[in-house]
Amino acid sequence: MTRLSITVVVPTKNEAANIGKCLSSLTPAARVLVIDSSSTDETAPLAQNLGAEVIQFKALQNSPKKRQWALENAGIETDWTLLIDADEVVPTPLWDEIARQVQDANPATGYLVRKGFCFMGRPFRFGGFSHDAVLLFQTGTARFEQLGEQAESGLDMEVHERLIVDGRIARLKTPLIHEDLKGLAAYIDRHNRYSTWEAAIRHQFLTTGQWGTESIRPRLFGNVQERRRFLKQFACRIPGEHWLWFLYHYVGRFGFLEGRAGLIASQMRAQYIANVHAKIAELRLPRRKQSDFCPNA
Repeated sequence: MTRLSITVVVPTKNEAANIGKCLSSLTPAARVLVIDSSSTDETAPLAQNLGAEVIQFKALQNSPKKRQWALENAGIETDWTLLIDADEVVPTPLWDEIARQVQDANPATGYLVRKGFCFMGRPFRFGGFSHDAVLLFQTGTARFEQLGEQAESGLDMEVHERLIVDGRIARLKTPLIHEDLKGLAAYIDRHNRYSTWEAAIRHQFLTTGQWGTESIRPRLFGNVQERRRFLKQFACRIPGEHWLWFLYHYVGRFGFLEGRAGLIASQMRAQYIANVHAKIAELRLPRRKQSDFCPNA
């Protein structure tokens, strides 16, 4: 395949287990940028050996998070930009579809891409765990939502912020392959930090009516990102939301057909939402002064 005028941006932090398979799938791109957060494993040298440019990122107060920072400061000059995570692979059929779209005489401004779901060593067909997000767009036409900063989460990159695109959005049919090889312990640890971030964002919405200073417009009949945001406005007010998510994945979307892995994935999704609600409850507690703490026994 001829090199495409695409820059792929891959954010990393200690992704040595995943980075090889990820970067090996990106050869059709004209440029691959790895935006690293001072990894302590072999992520950076592995990425350089595979031909990627590695830029070290350090989060500063009031500065953009990692991917938005790259869009603003990495000097991207290709016609298109593609954002993927280090635990994702772009399969050949998806590259073929991307090539057709970016070489079309009248392409969309941005494209939704489905993140296929692999869990416990197997790709899932059932359960509804995959989701679509805008990942491919004409350079300079998209920016991440500004949903506020939560230093408590310890995250220096976007979590569930979505891209706002200035133009028409279409959808690619072929999914990414999404599989983290670091195991369940890393998965649980990461999602614990994600739930801290999401609790703060939801608490902000519940108290102010705003998701942030700039966000995806909630629309029931909009694209998939707008529809998800519309539904979240109501879901975050449901005390038993975690049980609804379990039923949605395990029963409604036939996750039980994935066997034990489907049960575990559904339980973990429910636990994530339960953790979000618990952390929102904690945020609603009155701030305690030092004198309020119980004395040592």
